[in-house]
Amino acid sequence: MNLPAVLPCCYSRLQCSPSITPPTHFLRFVIRKKRSLVCRLSDNKKEDDSVQDDNNSHQDNDQPLENTSLENNDGPQLNEQTGVEPQQLDESIRIPKETVEILRNQVFSFDTFFVTSQEPYEGGVLFKGNLRGQAAKTYEKVSKRMQEKLGDDYKLFLLINPEDDKPVAVVVPRMTLQPETTAVPEWFAAGAFGLVTVFTLLLRNVPALQSNLLSVFDNLDLLKDGLPGALTTAFLLGVHEVSHRLVATEVGIKLGIPYFVPSWQIGCFGAITRILNVVPNREDLLKVAAAGPLAGFSVGFILLLSGFILPPSDGIGIIVDPSVFHESFLAGGTAKLLLGDVLQEGSPILVNPLVIWAWAGLVINAINSIPAGELDGGRIAFAMWGRKASARLSALSIGLLGISSLFNDVAFYWLVLIFFLQRGPIAPLSEELTHPQTKYMALGVVVLFLGLLVCLPYPFPFSNQPAL
Repeated sequence: MNLPAVLPCCYSRLQCSPSITPPTHFLRFVIRKKRSLVCRLSDNKKEDDSVQDDNNSHQDNDQPLENTSLENNDGPQLNEQTGVEPQQLDESIRIPKETVEILRNQVFSFDTFFVTSQEPYEGGVLFKGNLRGQAAKTYEKVSKRMQEKLGDDYKLFLLINPEDDKPVAVVVPRMTLQPETTAVPEWFAAGAFGLVTVFTLLLRNVPALQSNLLSVFDNLDLLKDGLPGALTTAFLLGVHEVSHRLVATEVGIKLGIPYFVPSWQIGCFGAITRILNVVPNREDLLKVAAAGPLAGFSVGFILLLSGFILPPSDGIGIIVDPSVFHESFLAGGTAKLLLGDVLQEGSPILVNPLVIWAWAGLVINAINSIPAGELDGGRIAFAMWGRKASARLSALSIGLLGISSLFNDVAFYWLVLIFFLQRGPIAPLSEELTHPQTKYMALGVVVLFLGLLVCLPYPFPFSNQPAL
């Protein structure tokens, strides 16, 4: 299982905020044959492999600590996941043996995390043992004690060992967790994506130009007709992004510049935003991940209701076939509830264009709420149910999305984006053991449920006549 240590997120969400993960360092757990556990720090290129046979580290929970050498095995080893030879880390960033002794004997203790064995972890160390008390309090105590003894040179992670689902503590030098710089300045890349997104938002709201993209350059003046719809969708995107950032600021999570992802089909798929620091815990991740979709769904649904309630003005109404409302359970159910007998199969109706614009915003929020990879929904699932359960749910969601892509071009485009940019894994949090509070879990469930309502079709006929 791969656990990236510094995550550029979507926040990425592609959020709508989704998130793209450019090359960065990763904290990884890799299960190999013969049940040996390898922890490594990598830079997505070559990795140094510090391997120790697990047979020497399996001990009874409260057995005395076995003295384990922290030296790397001789000779290069092949990374079975990437198929490349590992690189040797600079000795200057490895944790000295004297520091390891301080960690083992003075930082960890019987009342926090009772160490039973330790394993080399490239520049750091992985400690196995027994967790004493609540994970959050233990993390706070050990972190404070480590800072008192060693300063700010090292970072502690309290994670779940994917091999046996037991807590492990990992200590690494902080300098290994710094995100890489990119060749192209962030502001430049984000600006380029933004300009293209403005164009696709305008184009998406001018049907006359969608059938022939080349005609756009001869009819640029027509793009102004798509301005109201583009502004509505952009407003919903802004609500989504600003909500992420407000909550992130509140919990101490730093976000990078958003990259808006253009889409020919719906105008925009959201914004990809890097997380610039390590997320403290699952509850904080849940708060940030759920904030965007909750705000987007709330404002989008209000606009959808307004569109159905407000009659279309002369010259701005849109004629639609009622069959289009079968594409969304939320839109179809709302249309049936508010329009009643006016909505009849095969009888086109005139609606306020706000309905279509708001619906597009709801779709953007919904696809980013799919519990897959590093989308908002994937992060929500991880925060609520943990890494292993969310990985299985992510695989299921991607599989279902793959089936849908056979019949829907939006699903196909989204599947490609997830697979290449958003499939994860989600970066490790400082402390991954503590579950979020029930009230935040409920918010996460609401987001996933609303996403389903928008994406699932409305199966009932729009008619007072009983179905044959």
